[in-house]
Amino acid sequence: MNVRISRSLGMVAVLYFTANFNAQNTKTDTLPKEQKIEEVVMIGYGTQKKSNVTGAISSIKASDIEAIPAGKPEQVLQGRAAGVNVISNSGQPGSSATIRVRGITSFGASNDPLWVVDGIVVDGIGWLNQSDIENIEVLKDGASSAIYGVSAARGVILVTTKKGKKGRLNLSYNGFYGFGHASRKLDLLNATQYATILNEAYVNAGQTPKFANPQSLGEGTNWQDVIFNTGERSNHEVSISGGNEKSTFYGSFGYYDQTGIVMSDISYYKRLTARLNSTHKVTDWLTLGQTFAYTHTKSQGINSNGEFGGPLSSAVNLDPTTPILNPDLSAVPAAARPFVVRNQDGIPYGISSLVQNEMSNPLAFKYTQLGNHGWSDDFIANIFAEVKITKDLTFKSSINGKKAYWGSWNFTPLYYLNANYSNLGVNSLSRTTQEKFEWSLENTLNYQKRFGKHNLNLLAGNGYYEYNIGLGQSVTHSKLPISNWEDASFNFDVGRANQTVSAWDYINTHKVSYFGRVVYDYDNKYLLTGTVRRDGSSKFGANQHWGTFPAFSLGWNVNNENFWPENKIINTLKLRGGYGILGNDGIDDFQFASFYVSGANYTGYNSTGEEVILPGYYPNTLANPDLKWETTSQMNFAADIKFLNNFNLTVDYYKKKTSDILRKIFIPGYVGVTNAPTANIGDMENEGVELELGYKKNWSDWGVSVNGNFAYLKNTVTRLERGRDYIDGPGFQSMGPVSRLQVGESYGSFYGYNTLGIFQNQAQINSYVNANGQMILPNAKPGDFIWADTNGDGVITDADKVNLGNSVPKFTFGMTVNLNYKNWDLMVFAQGQAGNKIFQGLRRLDLLNANYQTAILDRWTGEGTSNTTPRVTVNDTNHNYTWMSNYYLQKGDYVRIKLVQLGYTLPQSAMQNFGVNKLRLYVTGENLFTFTKYTGYDPEIAAGDSFGIDRAYYPQARTFIFGANITF
Repeated sequence: MNVRISRSLGMVAVLYFTANFNAQNTKTDTLPKEQKIEEVVMIGYGTQKKSNVTGAISSIKASDIEAIPAGKPEQVLQGRAAGVNVISNSGQPGSSATIRVRGITSFGASNDPLWVVDGIVVDGIGWLNQSDIENIEVLKDGASSAIYGVSAARGVILVTTKKGKKGRLNLSYNGFYGFGHASRKLDLLNATQYATILNEAYVNAGQTPKFANPQSLGEGTNWQDVIFNTGERSNHEVSISGGNEKSTFYGSFGYYDQTGIVMSDISYYKRLTARLNSTHKVTDWLTLGQTFAYTHTKSQGINSNGEFGGPLSSAVNLDPTTPILNPDLSAVPAAARPFVVRNQDGIPYGISSLVQNEMSNPLAFKYTQLGNHGWSDDFIANIFAEVKITKDLTFKSSINGKKAYWGSWNFTPLYYLNANYSNLGVNSLSRTTQEKFEWSLENTLNYQKRFGKHNLNLLAGNGYYEYNIGLGQSVTHSKLPISNWEDASFNFDVGRANQTVSAWDYINTHKVSYFGRVVYDYDNKYLLTGTVRRDGSSKFGANQHWGTFPAFSLGWNVNNENFWPENKIINTLKLRGGYGILGNDGIDDFQFASFYVSGANYTGYNSTGEEVILPGYYPNTLANPDLKWETTSQMNFAADIKFLNNFNLTVDYYKKKTSDILRKIFIPGYVGVTNAPTANIGDMENEGVELELGYKKNWSDWGVSVNGNFAYLKNTVTRLERGRDYIDGPGFQSMGPVSRLQVGESYGSFYGYNTLGIFQNQAQINSYVNANGQMILPNAKPGDFIWADTNGDGVITDADKVNLGNSVPKFTFGMTVNLNYKNWDLMVFAQGQAGNKIFQGLRRLDLLNANYQTAILDRWTGEGTSNTTPRVTVNDTNHNYTWMSNYYLQKGDYVRIKLVQLGYTLPQSAMQNFGVNKLRLYVTGENLFTFTKYTGYDPEIAAGDSFGIDRAYYPQARTFIFGANITF
């Protein structure tokens, strides 16, 4: 006899008890009355038992992430779901992360996943308080994502926030304080080493050395010590929840404050959040509910991955011979001396005479940025009504909205940082404010029926979505009668001539969708899910408005078959597979059309015959009425296995192909338009394997759980626009593009010259000849690179460039270990990546006197001294340092101990007299160790889709945090 009693626990789990009694069965149940939890996951517009899920879905629960002190909530996904690559864009406070679900989907349209929070489609979750998250589901394959149609090709991430539960009132507080510092600094030359190398570079070029006595300079200035400081982080959150049979609610308030480890006066992030969720059972057939969230942020940041200015790039490139303070202004023009930046004692900050342009004394640069900041206010709300038409049929209608305000405040004083970087004219104060409103209305009809061994769930729905209802304005006042940002105000009367005002409206777009899904299983053995969605969007022309996106998936719970023997080795086995077609419309609005713009003025004559200037207009681009959806088809095969009672294993294999990629095409200048038109060009494939393995075991006083994931990805560009074999990628200074898209290669592959070592003597140069006996590198000198003639034509040209490695990691992995002993708990979390390379572009190529890393000390100085680092010279006729080559690439592999946390929960008996239900104290170490051969600040490099180019990356801090969780 089987007795099953189930009790709903919201949308998260179903608690049930199972007892097996069979007098004639010789098999014995080792756990006859074991309490189990059947996990339920979000699948988009509904839920499903995880044991019956047929798509590729990774789940992260609140218990998995609540202990992680992340600055942005999306960062908690890092290393916790196979196939979800999360890379921090910067260690700067408030910086978001680049997230790619199963690789790069497009090389023209957006690659960011679709975010859905409590049913509301949003453009990211940076506004969300991490502690409000109940669970996160990542829909990775076509079958599970297709319910979201045209927006789903990049993957879908569903976020559910916490709701109240009936019962006693719960009041909780979570707070922490932490401090951090740079876990690594570059090995840069000191003043003596710098002067020695620079002298050598000038002598090798036949010029006079710069320094008479390098040894007298000593250590000089370490500019990294100037910019790096201790960053602080604090967080305070209060939540209250409760309810009864009719109504439940959850409310929270949070404040987060972080200062950066690089010049914290101009690198900080502050966030204030508030939330209220409630559900009300008005009658037996009507339920009403709402979610409301408000977030205010204020932040300031530095150029966190750019070689053209900012404290990081300046610290790397400035010469160490320049002092921090220098009262001698004899080299400064007399007219500029009043504007030289000084410290609080009136002493001028040092100005380099060797390294200029955007490179400046970081302390002086900070003065020009004080007070500048950006801000935002986000209001997000959802109201829904759920009507129980019959026992099996439910209608739900929800209206969602987001109102966003954001802007910036910037004051530019008068200053002189160096001869090429100054503002000696007029000061100015600018303020920009923007606002945007987006809303949607969705209606769904859900039918759920169980008859015999058949279980059927039908969903039908439609949605209407309005985007980009907004405007913006900007005002600038110049010639203010002040000298510092603290006195800046728009109340000064500067006269109309010194005021600049502009305003603009956004282009409103909208989308209409119809969708349906059938979920069926027979006796929990045979599983079927079928989905179709039809989307219409104003982003495409009248003849291409609509796109249809179908998907299906099948599953087989093999262990539920009668022939499956009860055993202690393979406890459960589910096989599943699916196929889906998804869309991507992540491009700017109205790319299918051509608009007339002003600026083509011409001379003409008025009615009196006088020559005048007449306004003229011209088309800004070529129209493309056939512009259509970018589509991605994806198939997935997988197995879910529980074995040895305590292990869970999931293995997925997938292959997805993106067709008709949306991208701007190249057109010749004689066509006469200023903007390149957008077209459907190019195809790309991603193929990969994902593994998730977990282990959990509890004893009397001990408990342990280990969860690991691993993913392999192979990306291949299969087609580009007609007539092109490759498209250049991002460039670096004067060397031009350093990567490209090429048919048959991976997205973002590095391309450049291969080196065959270094010429040790003139005889080697003379003997490096082509088939005709001519020298291949006649301008080379001993100590220069030997450039590989890869195509064998006897000369070194662009045709000799080859694929030097991939910027996108082939392997990503993560592991979490949790140990519990009585009231103690320990968590260790590690993550990493491998199979990619990083382009280290830290040194400015156009500044001959820029500083070097100490690796230059191993340069070639004579025969046999080096075969990897060429000679130094300021007359680089062989392009040793100015051509893109494998010299600039390093392995990007790393393993990082991301988080170690030790906690202690005080015995409840000790807390009862104080009205405290639970008190947990903890200490956390973040980014404690990074194992890598990369010599830059941080191997975790991302900048949008320009993976792997390190232009002075803001490193992540090694942080120590002390916190407490209290529940009343």
